[in-house]
Amino acid sequence: MDGKIQQLKEMIDHSNNIVFFGGAGVSTESGVPDFRSVDGLYNQQYDYPPETILSHTFYKKNTEEFYRFYRNKMLFPQAEPNNAHKALAKLEQMGKLRAVITQNIDGLHQAAGSREVYELHGSVHRNYCENCHKYYSLEDILNSSGVPKCSCGGTIKPDVVLYEEGLDQRTIQKSVQAIAMAEVLIVGGTSLAVYPAAGLIDYYQGNRLILINKSATPRDSRADLVIHDAIGRVLSQVVEL
Repeated sequence: MDGKIQQLKEMIDHSNNIVFFGGAGVSTESGVPDFRSVDGLYNQQYDYPPETILSHTFYKKNTEEFYRFYRNKMLFPQAEPNNAHKALAKLEQMGKLRAVITQNIDGLHQAAGSREVYELHGSVHRNYCENCHKYYSLEDILNSSGVPKCSCGGTIKPDVVLYEEGLDQRTIQKSVQAIAMAEVLIVGGTSLAVYPAAGLIDYYQGNRLILINKSATPRDSRADLVIHDAIGRVLSQVVEL
């Protein structure tokens, strides 16, 4: 076993208070494209840049175009949990992992069996009427066309955080509390470039900060252990699935 993998295994084995903070790289192994990768949304041609389409202003002014992009580029109903999701769910079942904090909106952590999941940017699985707040599922959106409408006539909006929108304060508070109390903080599959989410790791007060990402991040120098590899490949070596 590689020295760094062995070190990670020992940290996990000796703690019952682990928190995981993850980003897009956690789901790329499930076939969900990374927003900022070479093959990701930012490099695909569309009428407007993704940042524009996924803004609150654009959603309000060009709702039909928003939904055309959203259905084509943001929804991956066939995606299945990979080894990263499965390993984290297993660690929670073992009583070691206290919480998963994710920037992803795909719901794959819950699909793998994780129960304590804080979704910083919302979820494609939750959709609500802007008028009466009636709930609609991902299937309801996939089976609709144009702008999805509620039975009351209101527009249905995905419960995802768009550009220009603030993060849910209750989710932020729970995430901050979990990170601040963690013995071990594993940060995986994120470039730590998206704020305010990336700033949450500043609340970690321990001395076992682990960064697992294919490429270097601005926080590598602060970490106690850095592994440049795919998160699923790494975790499957230390957690028996």
